[in-house]
Amino acid sequence: MIHSKRALALGVLGFVSCQIPAPHEEPVGPVAEVSSASPICEAHASLDEMDTRVAVPLLPMMANQQKQNMRDHLLAVQEIILASGRNDFADVERAATRIGYSAEMGQMCTHMGAGAKGFTEQALAFHHTADSIAVAAREHDRPAVMAALGTTLQACTACHETFRQRVVDQATWTRLTSMPAPTGHHLGG
Repeated sequence: MIHSKRALALGVLGFVSCQIPAPHEEPVGPVAEVSSASPICEAHASLDEMDTRVAVPLLPMMANQQKQNMRDHLLAVQEIILASGRNDFADVERAATRIGYSAEMGQMCTHMGAGAKGFTEQALAFHHTADSIAVAAREHDRPAVMAALGTTLQACTACHETFRQRVVDQATWTRLTSMPAPTGHHLGG
């Protein structure tokens, strides 16, 4: 357990140390102490070269929000499965609605995918596919709920097979997306 905590701390330190601060920012903490040519940074660069998925440029706050949303999507899937096992179709519908399409979700996905061709379309397809889970739940049709959930998870895994996050600074994000940096709480799709 202690070794895994040390490994995690070193990994976090290595990730943080590989980040180069923007010219107008003062280095914080370990960034100033570790050279960008460190073995850890070289390992991150090697991993980036091996990962052939399309990079989705995101600001750190956007990447964090997107990860939070993805974890909530996983919780919703778990809730759908457990509620289906109880034939609790109201709970299935409630959980499915969290991952289904909404205008707000559409705006988030569009904003998140601004720098990666095809991301927005694939993300929106996932959310629209999830709507079919709620439809099946309203009909109290458990086999249809499971089939719709399977189709939704196929859309989810296809997106993860195609795209990966790439955390960038504000200037890079603006250049790649031709959009100003986002503001507010609703950042991740």
